[in-house]
This record gives sequence, structure tokens and C-alpha cells, in this order.
Amino acid sequence: VQLQASGGGSVQAGDSLRLSCAATGRLPNRYTMAWFRQSAGKEREFVAAFSWSGGSTAYGDSVKGRFTISRDNAKNTVYLQMNSLKPEDTAVYYCAADRSPKIYTSKRVYENWGKGTLVTVSS
Repeated sequence: VQLQASGGGSVQAGDSLRLSCAATGRLPNRYTMAWFRQSAGKEREFVAAFSWSGGSTAYGDSVKGRFTISRDNAKNTVYLQMNSLKPEDTAVYYCAADRSPKIYTSKRVYENWGKGTLVTVSS
């Protein structure tokens, strides 16, 4: 499956932004889709994921209550709605896909990655 992320940009603290990740290829709806992010000098961090099985979701502790992941199977697209953005949310955001119905937070599990989209939040 191929992934294309979009929607990044520069915003002020407290603003909202929505990222999109379009999936193409064989059976994209049977992949768990996730978002990770990586800021300068840091490890790639789990942000959120949406399982294709049962529609379960998971979030990283730093974004719980502010970010929402959703999925439109008809469009083979997963979204990340980011509200109440903070400067520490500044990072390159990557979407990833894995065939397991179980959600994993480790980046090592995900076999498919899209190019990142940059989100910059200024104070």
C-alpha cells in the first residue's frame, strides 16, 4: 500500500489543523493506519492509530483529548484532526500502515510509510 500525507502548515498555538493520509494499493482498507511524528533531534513518536478491525483507536499520551483520528474507507483516507495545538506539537508528521488488526505503538511494526508533512506551531 502506498501512502500520501498532506495538510501540514504553520499555525499559531491554540489553532487547529487537519492532516490527511490517502492510501492506494491492494486492500488499503484492511490496514491499521497510524500517525507518527518526529521533531528535530528526537525519536519518531506514536501519535494515533485506527484499526481496520472493529474501528478501535489509540492515542499517544501527549495528544489525548486534543487529537482525533478518523477514517473514511470509501476514500481510503485517514485523518488526524489536531486541536489546541501547542509549540511542542511542531514536527514532521508521518502516516503509516500495518496489516495487523491490532494497534501497535512501535514504529518498527509498521511496514508502510508515507512521506512526512511538516506542522509548525508558533507561540
